Amino acid sequence: MQYHYIAIEGNIGAGKTTLAHLLARKLNARLILEQFADNPFLPKFYENPKQNAFPLELFFMAERYKQLKDMMYKTDLFQTITVADYFFSKCLLFAKINLPDEEFRLYQKLFDIMSQQLVLPDIIIYLHSPVNKLQKNIKKRNRSYEQNIADEYLFNIQETYTNYIKHHNIKTIIVDAANANFLDNEQHLEQMLQALNNESDTRQFYLNLS
Repeated sequence: MQYHYIAIEGNIGAGKTTLAHLLARKLNARLILEQFADNPFLPKFYENPKQNAFPLELFFMAERYKQLKDMMYKTDLFQTITVADYFFSKCLLFAKINLPDEEFRLYQKLFDIMSQQLVLPDIIIYLHSPVNKLQKNIKKRNRSYEQNIADEYLFNIQETYTNYIKHHNIKTIIVDAANANFLDNEQHLEQMLQALNNESDTRQFYLNLS
């Protein structure tokens, strides 16, 4: 395995955490999971986005920064690979969607200061799923505050990720996850592992799961 730090990204309900657990187990990797449940502003945000977006995004950024900063200073001789179910730039992508211009400019200044102190992933796995599948997954996991997420919001997130991936310089595996079932289909997980072991220097690699 040529990578030491693998980040998994995708829309709400794309299956990031499930894949992170499975890869960490297969690769004997250290696992970093976003602690979204600790954010007291998350249920409030879905009730009143305008009022709660700024504290929501600040809380997420502070927690992600602390988690990733701690990772940098903890070494493990037996686990040389780290798998995370998010990457730090996620902060900026969601803030761009959720914050008005003035608040976003302030947020971006704080983000720029923090991001300079963190290491970038060696590779990103981006799970791209159609919105109807995202909604099915959201309903299935049954978090009460997520049950009324609008399709339009998910489309906005999807578009923001797509634009980011087009222009960033981190190596990325773009996974067509419309039919993905990493939990129950061993072949899908094996295809994912094969893609990670691909020695190609191509900046973006597309993986269609069959």
